[in-house]
Parts: sequence; C-alpha cells; structure tokens
Amino acid sequence: MAEEKTTLRSVGRPRSVDAAQASLALLLNLVRTGTATTRQELERRSELGRAVVADRLATMIELGLLKEGELGQATGGRAPRQMQFRQDAGSLLISAIDQSSIALGIADLNGQLLVEHHEAAQLDAGPEAILDRLATIFDWLLRETEKPAPWGIGLALPGPIEKPAADFETVPVLQTVQSWQGFPFLERLSMRFGVPIFARSGVQTMTMGEAKAGGGRGLSDLIYVKLGRSISAGLISEGRLHRGAQGAAGMIGHSRVGDELLEAVAGAEAIAREGKAAAEDGRSPYLAQTLERQGELSVVDIGHAAQLGDLFCVELLGRCGRLVGEALAPLTNLVNPALIVIGGVVAESGGDSLLAGIREAVYRQSHPMVSRDLQIMRSQMGASSGLVGAAQVVVEELFSPTLLQGWVGQGSPLHHPEFQKSLERVTAALTTKAAQSAGRVAP
Repeated sequence: MAEEKTTLRSVGRPRSVDAAQASLALLLNLVRTGTATTRQELERRSELGRAVVADRLATMIELGLLKEGELGQATGGRAPRQMQFRQDAGSLLISAIDQSSIALGIADLNGQLLVEHHEAAQLDAGPEAILDRLATIFDWLLRETEKPAPWGIGLALPGPIEKPAADFETVPVLQTVQSWQGFPFLERLSMRFGVPIFARSGVQTMTMGEAKAGGGRGLSDLIYVKLGRSISAGLISEGRLHRGAQGAAGMIGHSRVGDELLEAVAGAEAIAREGKAAAEDGRSPYLAQTLERQGELSVVDIGHAAQLGDLFCVELLGRCGRLVGEALAPLTNLVNPALIVIGGVVAESGGDSLLAGIREAVYRQSHPMVSRDLQIMRSQMGASSGLVGAAQVVVEELFSPTLLQGWVGQGSPLHHPEFQKSLERVTAALTTKAAQSAGRVAP
C-alpha cells in the first residue's frame, strides 16, 4: 500500500521544466473553468501532491493569474479558501466584420463581453480603410473603458477562413473578396496592437456565440444557420466546433436546388429581386408603393410586408424557408442536433412565415428519432452573437493546454516564445513589402 502511495505522488512530482509548465497549466484551467477551486479539490482533481499544488498556486498568484477568494463551505474542519481566476488580468479585443457593418468590443479573459460598438461599413471601402477604422475604435474603447492591456484579438470575417499551419501563424484573409487578396490585414493588425490574432468565419463565431450565451447554452449539439446575402451553417458536435479540413465547413448555400445554388434562390439578394419583380408587375401592391417611395427594395421591406399580411411576401418567405429547410434536413439527419438556430438579416426580417417554412421541411424530411425533440428557433442575439463567439475563440485558443503551457510560466501569452518569433517574422515581411512598394528592394 505504501508503494502505491509513492507511485501516485510521483505522478505529480515535476521532473522537468515542461512538467512544471504542464502542472501550472492544468491547475490554472481547473480554477478558470470552476472545475476545482479549493486546494483540496485541486489536489484531488490534478493528482498532484500538496506541496506541488501549493507551490504552483503561489507562482500563479505572484504572476497575477490567480487570487485568493472567499472562504468555501467547511466540511468538518476549517473552511477552505477558494482560488479565483483573474479574468481582469488582461482584455480581449474582438470584432465581427460583415459585408455592410462592423461590430467591435472588449471582453475579459473569460470571454465575457464588457462593451460593444456597432456601425455601418462597406467592404468595398477596401482593407486599408477597414483596418484604420478598427484600430481607431479599439484605441477609443480601451481609452474610454480603461480596461487592461489586450492579450489577443478575435476576428469574425465573411467567408471561410483557412486553418493556419501553426500557432500564431497568420492566414490569408477574405479570399472571397477580390480587392482584399494579398493585403496583410491580420499581420498589420497584430503588429498594431502587439497581440496574437485568431480569425474564424462569421458563421462559426455566431455558432459559438449562440452556444455560449444564446439559445444553445448548455447544449453540446447544435446547428446555427446564417441567412443573408450568402447562406452558411455552423455546427457544434459533442461540444466542439466543427471547422472542416480547410476551415470551410458549413457552406450549405452552395447546395443545389434544381439548377440553382441555394443562396441564389433563397439569399437576401434573391428575395429582394423577386420582391422588386412583384412590385413592378402588380403582384404586390404594398411593395409597389414602397418601391415608388424609396426607389429600391430590401429583404427588410419584404419581411415588413409579410408581417402586415401581404400574401405575395408571406408566400415568398415561406417558400424560401422550405428551400432552406430542405437543404438542412440531410445535415440534421447526419449530426442529430438538439437545436437549430436561424440568424442573419433574412431570419430577422422574415417573420413567422420563413421560420414555419424551415420547420415544415426539416420535420418532414428528417428521421422521426432525429426530429422528435429537435427545436428550431430564431436567434435572439442578433449581431452580438458574432462578438461573443469571437471572444470565445480567443479564450479557447489562449487557454488550450498546448498553447497555455508555452506561456503560463511568464504570466501572459505575449511572452510566448513562438509568438515573439511570429512578431519578428511579420515585422520583417512587412518591412520588406514596404521597401518593395517604395521601389527600394527588388521583389
């Protein structure tokens, strides 16, 4: 028996710098997630010895990552002191960029959104203008809120985002926007604030936002569908976001509906186009009046007309909902989600007829066991879901066991050796590119 105790304690006895970093990372995440908060719980959960736990906690208190909190509940002896994660040790800068708007915010190290700002913007303005605007607003938010220095930036971007080959490695941005190709957007933003950047597609961050703070809270299997100019889906299965081999999972808008792509017949532009045709040929008197008054129509106008009882608009949105539902049904059968959340400008504008059409098609074409307890609902988070999800992306990346072990002993991810090397590479690349542009260095 004595030999067994010696063996157990040896598991937690660090024999190298790597082992010490691993034990620091393990204990920090146990406290951060609320899995264990007292010294006794941490010893039991981590299987580390009492002396090791005491040493590691003292180290992280000195680094400013943990602090001692209130007394816990006594269980026969002295009440234990609870450890708390210092979520205010740093901040996260987050932004969700869409075709016609940008949202920005600051979150704490738990991913809790502290402040947010939304404004109209056009990608056609070019990457330089968007980059300058992001930097200006981030500076303003940090100054006005007096939040601590940022540890990272989370970005939600339109279109699929490729996976980087390694940690802290930037990737091509917005390959679907021709004018942005080749522009070092991530690199320059990272250099501007001196922090690592983690990017995902907009639908993926919205999916994570819904799972974190929306209708999907507490669920481990859900689908989020964004209905806008394009149509895409995000999938969380067994608690993890599914990104796909290249990070392009969920492009259901490219599913075929007859001879057309789904987004070509059920996206925001397609709906507006059909509404305009109906206004011009008299099938919708309400839209005809709106077109005459405004000179143009949007999906918002068509949704408003449907809510007022315009039969053409009710039928149009219902049909689009059924087309979306037919594309969703095979995915629903494949992954068996507990919830499908419908978001995006079309969902926000489409009213009950759109949602009813989606439900009708999904329930009709899904297996009874899959659809038995399935809920389909409209998102209640709006544009905030992308910000919340982007913050969650940064938290998951920075505190992933592998990445955390590289910086926890220094107290901040900004001291991670690989991030420092990444900054040096980016600096050199941007300097060379600037020199080439000025004609001083041959390409």
